[in-house]
Amino acid sequence: MAIVVHHLAAATRLMDVVPLIEEDRRVQVVYTVPPSSRFASGAQDFLQSRGALVMPWSQATETRFDLAVAAGQGMLERLHAPLMTLSHGAGPNSYVSRREGHGPPASRAVTGLGFQALTLHGRVVPSAIMLGHVDHRRLLASQCPDALPATVIAGDPCFDRLVASRAQRTAYRNALGAGPAQKVVVVSSHYGAGSLLSRHPDLPLRLSAELPSEEFRIALILHPNIWVAHGAQQVRSWFATCTRSGVALLPPEEGWRAALVAADLMLADRGSPACYGAALGLPLVLVPHGVEDVLPGSQFARLRQVAPQLRTGAPLGPQFDSAQRAWSPADTAVMREMLTSAPGDAARVIRGTMYRLLRLAEPAADPPTRAVPMPRPLGPLVR
Repeated sequence: MAIVVHHLAAATRLMDVVPLIEEDRRVQVVYTVPPSSRFASGAQDFLQSRGALVMPWSQATETRFDLAVAAGQGMLERLHAPLMTLSHGAGPNSYVSRREGHGPPASRAVTGLGFQALTLHGRVVPSAIMLGHVDHRRLLASQCPDALPATVIAGDPCFDRLVASRAQRTAYRNALGAGPAQKVVVVSSHYGAGSLLSRHPDLPLRLSAELPSEEFRIALILHPNIWVAHGAQQVRSWFATCTRSGVALLPPEEGWRAALVAADLMLADRGSPACYGAALGLPLVLVPHGVEDVLPGSQFARLRQVAPQLRTGAPLGPQFDSAQRAWSPADTAVMREMLTSAPGDAARVIRGTMYRLLRLAEPAADPPTRAVPMPRPLGPLVR
């Protein structure tokens, strides 16, 4: 069985899935990294740190597997195996970015669901496309109707683990250094143009200055691509002043989910953590973002309607107070319902699909949905 890891963001999502099967002594799990992403080095480093058996891509494309599983796109048609694909984020929320060029603009596919991403030479590439919501299937029908027979409504394994982690909230808060009287504020940034940090790089430090430390604990989540593109030492150096001032900088591999469970408030941009935080019931302040890439009717489009937008020239504390007063249980219910239509069921459905494609009898016991690991904030670099 091959686990195809395109980049670090995909690697972390696949780690929600691999434990569902890797304890089975009938199955040998190997990993491979296709050279299709400029962030592939992050996947290589992650797998090496875990002691995973990594097969070179050139060898993987010449080997027949009983199953391949991927949470990214690119070069998957070169594999000789039934293929199961998953999203590495909170579902389809945006269009594929439009590249610069000399030709006229063209219509854009929905990220992950476009015809070109799913088909090649008259055949759908995946054997099973795991979707989080029935609405995602209807969206796929408009983008690539030929792929509908391969779809499986699986729910969201990441969100299921977040819900299963709620009993650990106090422990997560303790690990972040938050006292009982403090509010945990999570700051989350995507990568690239338009992200929170590209537009407001000093915002985390400004938060630590404006919010009293005896009342607030700030945790910073950066998209894995930021770490891979710039290197961990550079990122930690850029935020050294923040960490010295008490901001908890979380590593890219894990910790962001525990921070969401521990949090009371959130400041975010268009990334998946905002969608997961909203579905957990966190009042949000959103960094303004252009609507041209946002998919109408998506979870993030809905979030833009209900969450206040950051006013950079105004004090930050009152904006959080306003967001907290405005957020309602009804907002949480809507965001959760838009995220998954199979809550709590992802592990069972995904494991069942893997065993079906492997043509093996599935273990009788239901698979567990485990709490996410404790957060381990990074301290300042020792010079």
